[in-house]
Amino acid sequence: MNRSQGYSETLTVPKSQNSSCSIEAPFQFYLFPIVYSIVFVLGLIGNVAVLYIFIVKVKKTSPSYLYFINLAVVDVLFVCTLPFRIFYHIKKNDWPFGDVMCQITGTVYFANIYVSIAFLSCICVDRYIAVVHPRKYLRIKYTHYPRVIVALVWVGALAVMLPLNFEGPLTNIRENKTACFENFSAVAWSERMAAYNTIALLSGFLIPFSIIIICYPLMAKKVARLKNSKRKTKALKMIFLILAMSIVCFIPYHVTHLFYLLARLDFIQDCAFKNFLYKTRRVTMAMVSFNTCLDPLLYYLANIKFKLSFFKKSRPLQKVYSVTTHKFEKLTVEDATHQQLINTYLGSQSPSRRVVSHRWDS
Repeated sequence: MNRSQGYSETLTVPKSQNSSCSIEAPFQFYLFPIVYSIVFVLGLIGNVAVLYIFIVKVKKTSPSYLYFINLAVVDVLFVCTLPFRIFYHIKKNDWPFGDVMCQITGTVYFANIYVSIAFLSCICVDRYIAVVHPRKYLRIKYTHYPRVIVALVWVGALAVMLPLNFEGPLTNIRENKTACFENFSAVAWSERMAAYNTIALLSGFLIPFSIIIICYPLMAKKVARLKNSKRKTKALKMIFLILAMSIVCFIPYHVTHLFYLLARLDFIQDCAFKNFLYKTRRVTMAMVSFNTCLDPLLYYLANIKFKLSFFKKSRPLQKVYSVTTHKFEKLTVEDATHQQLINTYLGSQSPSRRVVSHRWDS
């Protein structure tokens, strides 16, 4: 290979051919710096703004508050490592910062993917309970469970990533270039990387994404029954847009990564297909980073106000007063609770329209 082209990776092909398969993707030296620069600027501004709003401005009353703020934290950590990755790719995949920094940036990169998916699935379950089971949601709203779930997500991510760091260096030198978190040997893939990647694909993607795909259609079905067409349309748009954002960012990367894993373990042995997989994986690795700058859009669309009202079980009816219509309506506790949750939790209540609840002894 002409070294002026930069980094290439060597994959083995069937031993009977006594040869190797050299794969290259020269476009990555332009793709990653451009994409990561965009993600750095938009992601840093958007997520720092979200952290400020959630910490300073928003009342901490919903489990989703914790999930959103942790999602913003992992996004900020990720974008702070991007300058190192940008320089790495500008230098044609030659890492000058040492193995420790490689471990930190590589761990944060992949943790961002799987922690983000985990918290998106937590938000999904939280919204599902709020919309489909509003009374149950109000009962668990102030319990310790959300904090326990947040802790389990972080502990789970560390439990998967840290052993990989302790097993040895994540940098390796080939053709006078130091690769970071890539270009592992066939032995390293079979003995070290295979188990990590399998666990990450199952627990970090397949399980949480199954939760998202199941819960959002059920929520959409429930929201579609609302009588207010404007509220219903806005809520449904938000639900399907969040689902579409998740699919566009994460599914291409994980599908490609699955086939790439099979190629590295020699289950796929065609050199041309391996070359295609490598190039596709570089593109999807750039695509998946866009979740960092799309998450602030998710917060905006969710329009979380965290102004949920409690309704006492001892009173079967509530008198609900609409500021815009200046009329009183009789609603059961379940209906009032459900409507209030839909209005405030899904972001379909505008600032000019508030619902004030009063007890009504029938």
